[in-house]
Amino acid sequence: MTRDELTQKIANTIGKLKVLELSRILTEQRFDLRDLIDITFYPDKPLAFRAAWLLENMFLKDPEVFTNNLEYFIQRLPKVTNPGCQRHYAKILMHATEEKEQSPVKQKLNSLELEPAVEQLFDWMINPKVKIAVKVFAGWALLNLRYRYPWVADELPAQLEFLMRNGTAAIQSAGRKMMKELSPSKSPLKGRL
Repeated sequence: MTRDELTQKIANTIGKLKVLELSRILTEQRFDLRDLIDITFYPDKPLAFRAAWLLENMFLKDPEVFTNNLEYFIQRLPKVTNPGCQRHYAKILMHATEEKEQSPVKQKLNSLELEPAVEQLFDWMINPKVKIAVKVFAGWALLNLRYRYPWVADELPAQLEFLMRNGTAAIQSAGRKMMKELSPSKSPLKGRL
């Protein structure tokens, strides 16, 4: 399938079954994920959202498909402005950073400079216009990165407390879980990002 053919297939509303089918086809055909990442930046926001949804499903089904494209994904992350795409990008990063140390995804992440991604995740948490789901996924990704960037463990609690102050039930629940993980009684796990 070409980039143009995929763009045509997702130009109109699609459901979960179609996303799963397209994800399978793209994986089987070794579709260039750079092209799919680029489609997530289309000016047509619904089309870009559907591309990001495909991207997330491809990652969840087979994270190793992403290994050769993680650097490009991380480079593009700070440029994501579409709220629907932010959700999928944050969720992908949350899952990528929780991968097991020996996984190809984790090994590739360990070789990349992730500080710009960390800064973007914090920006999403701070920005009042960013949707709650994005903030939650960003928080979990940051939590996963706290051993690689120790300053995250210093900054994240204050941001969580701020969000929880007047936050929704979802942010309250996720915030409490993250704060528990950040508590001094939790010992760092060796080899974490």
